[in-house]
Amino acid sequence: MYLPASGHTVVLGTAGSGKTTLSILRALYLSDPSTDHFGRTLLVTFNRCLITYMKHLAGTIQQPVDVRNYHHFARGYLYDRDKLPWKSICSPEERLCYIRLAVIEAQDDGIQSPMLQRSEAFLNEEFQWIQQHGIKSKENYVAVERIGRTTARVAKDERPVLFDLYKRYLNQRQQGGKLYDWDDLASAVLYELQSDQKKRRYRHVIIDEGQDFSPEMLRSLAAAIPKDGSLTFFGDIAQQIYGHRMSWRSAGLTTTSIWRFKENYRNTKQISQLALALAALPNFPHDPDLVEPTAPVADGPSPALVRLESESEEREFVVSRATELAQTGTVAILLRTRDQEGTFRQYLPSEATRLHRELEQWPSGLGLFYGTYHAAKGLEFDTVFLPLLSDKCWPHPSDVELSGEQEAEVRNSRLLYVGITRARSTLVLTYSGRVTSLLPETEGLYQG
Repeated sequence: MYLPASGHTVVLGTAGSGKTTLSILRALYLSDPSTDHFGRTLLVTFNRCLITYMKHLAGTIQQPVDVRNYHHFARGYLYDRDKLPWKSICSPEERLCYIRLAVIEAQDDGIQSPMLQRSEAFLNEEFQWIQQHGIKSKENYVAVERIGRTTARVAKDERPVLFDLYKRYLNQRQQGGKLYDWDDLASAVLYELQSDQKKRRYRHVIIDEGQDFSPEMLRSLAAAIPKDGSLTFFGDIAQQIYGHRMSWRSAGLTTTSIWRFKENYRNTKQISQLALALAALPNFPHDPDLVEPTAPVADGPSPALVRLESESEEREFVVSRATELAQTGTVAILLRTRDQEGTFRQYLPSEATRLHRELEQWPSGLGLFYGTYHAAKGLEFDTVFLPLLSDKCWPHPSDVELSGEQEAEVRNSRLLYVGITRARSTLVLTYSGRVTSLLPETEGLYQG
C-alpha cells in the first residue's frame, strides 16, 4: 500500500495473495487528501463482474477514486476528446461480417493464399493479436517474434497476405461507419494521449488483474498519468487466460524492482497443492514472472474428484450439493462455456446469483453463485464446484480447432488454475466418461 507514489510499480503475486484487497487500499492511500501525493485515482481492471465485487469490498468510497473496467475508461476519454461518435464501435458480430467482406474482396482481386481459407474465428483472433500489440505496419508484423500460437501460428511468409487482409478489414469497417472495434480502442486512446496537452484527469492509476490487459492497454494507461503520477501493476501470470501471452515489460513499464507476493491467504494447503501440481505440468506455460506460492498453513479436506455416469447425473449432484452448502457459506458453480451455464441455470434455485458483466450489486452474506471461469476472475468463495471436467470438454474442441492442440492445452490449463484457486476451503471436481488429462494425477491430491 505504501509503495512509492510516483513512477511505475510492478507487483506480481500468486492467487490468494491479496492483490485485489491491496489494490483497493492503495487507491484509498494515493487519493488521501491529507497526503502530499494526493490526486484523483483510477482503479481499473478487466472484468466488469470484479468491478462490482471490488466496490462491495471497498464500501462507499468517499475519496476521489474511480473504479472502472478498461473499456469504460477508454470510451470516456475518447468521448471527452470528441473522438467517439454515436455507435462508432462495431460489435463482435459486425466485426465478423467485416472480416468476411475483406476475404471476399481479396478473392475478387485475385489474391490466392491459404490465409483466405482460414476460418473467420482464426482471422478474428489474429487481428485481435495485431491490435492488442499495437502493430501498425506490415514490416513490424513480419518481423515480430511470437509467443504462443504454436501449431496454428502464422508463418512469416504468410504474414504479408494476412496483414493486407487486416487492412482490408479496417477499410470495410470504416466504410460501414465504424471507427473502432473493442480491440483497437486502446491504440486510439494512446494516440490521443500522446498529443493531449491538457492536465491529466488522473494522477494515479492502479491496475488489478494486470495480466489480462493487452500491451496496448498498458501503454495507454502509462500515458494517462502526469510526470509526478504513478502507475501500479498488480498481476499473476499463472492466471493469464485471454491469450495475450505478453510480459508487462513489452508494454514499456519501467521499474527498478519487482515486488512479489508469495503468501497464499485464500486457499487451504490441500487446494494449493492441487494448483501447484497443475502449474508443474508440461502443458502449463512457465514464465520468469511466475510467482511460486508459499504453502498455506490453513488445513482442510482434499479436493474431491467425483465420477458420475452422465452429464445429467453430474448436474443433479452438483446442483443438489451446492444448494445445500449455500445455506452455510458462499458457493460457486463454475462452467467452461456460456452454453453450459445456460443448461445449469434451468435447474438452479431462483435466488442463485449469476456472475456476469451486468451484475450491478454484490449480494451480502451467504448464497449460491454460478457463471463461467472468466466471469469468476478475481473472486473467491468458500466452496467451488467445477463440473464437466471430461476429456471431451477439456481442452475445449473450439480452442483446439482455433489454436491447435498444444496451445489449447496451455489456455485451458490456465483456466483450470483460475477455477481451482477460487475456492477457500472446499473444492469439488466432477466428470463423466474419462477425466481430462489436464488435471494432475499425483497420488494423494484428491479424495474419491
